[in-house]
Amino acid sequence: MAKVGFIGLGIMGAPMAANLQRGGHQLFLHDRNPVPDALVAAGGKVCHCGEEVARQSEIVIVMVPDTPHVDAVLFADDGVAKGLGAGQIVVDMSSISPLATKEFATRINALGSPYLDAPVSGGEVGAKAASLTIMVGGSQEAFDKVKPLFELMGKNITLVGGNGDGQTTKVANQIIVALNIQAVSEALLFASKAGADPVKVRQALMGGFAASRILEVHGERMIKRTFDPGFRIELHQKDLNLALQGAKALGVSMPHTASAQELMNACAANGMSKLDHSALCRVIELLSGHEIASK
Repeated sequence: MAKVGFIGLGIMGAPMAANLQRGGHQLFLHDRNPVPDALVAAGGKVCHCGEEVARQSEIVIVMVPDTPHVDAVLFADDGVAKGLGAGQIVVDMSSISPLATKEFATRINALGSPYLDAPVSGGEVGAKAASLTIMVGGSQEAFDKVKPLFELMGKNITLVGGNGDGQTTKVANQIIVALNIQAVSEALLFASKAGADPVKVRQALMGGFAASRILEVHGERMIKRTFDPGFRIELHQKDLNLALQGAKALGVSMPHTASAQELMNACAANGMSKLDHSALCRVIELLSGHEIASK
């Protein structure tokens, strides 16, 4: 049994933490909102700050929305860094800037603590099912120590390279996911407007070369109009912004990523930022004056 700190207990973090508890680990928990009762009932200890979490943990996991949040969790006056000792491992499972990640790793390493960036893909469904894809950057030694914890939260677990490479992989993932959501939205809208039943169209496409997890999961959301968030539009906006900032720094062109970001921006401008990213279809529907589920 390991003593594991877990900071950030939202849509993704709470079920991930619960899976660690079911694996027999002692958890020290902190969130800006009240810690879920179920985690406390299962034996989790509530901590009042990141420093308190770090002082009691062998491994500290962070799962918060954005780069500034990770910065604050780690380096605030009562942050994780203040409670670290040599040999403790910090694992950031948030999706944030690869460049900032390298800086955070350097600062944590200077305290004698290994650092892993380990963002995930799979959404709320994957977090609950412990089937997340986990993309890791850091040392082999630290990865090997934390891997048993990763295996309680995910299935496809890959050490990609050094610090920052996990976050780079997640940005690439988010580019692919966004463009697939856009493609599925346009395809189902086209079929529906042409008079075909989008339910049957999706069923047919799932047996062909167009089959994908996006078509399977988010295509169903688009048809059934179930946009409660597994992964919010505002978070995907953040990830595509990281992609486009990186593209500018690298001198590469990503025109379709830019168009997907503009559609996300349009969703947010129309009050949809808290909806699931599959709701991207709604702004495409607004442009066309037709809903996918319309008869």
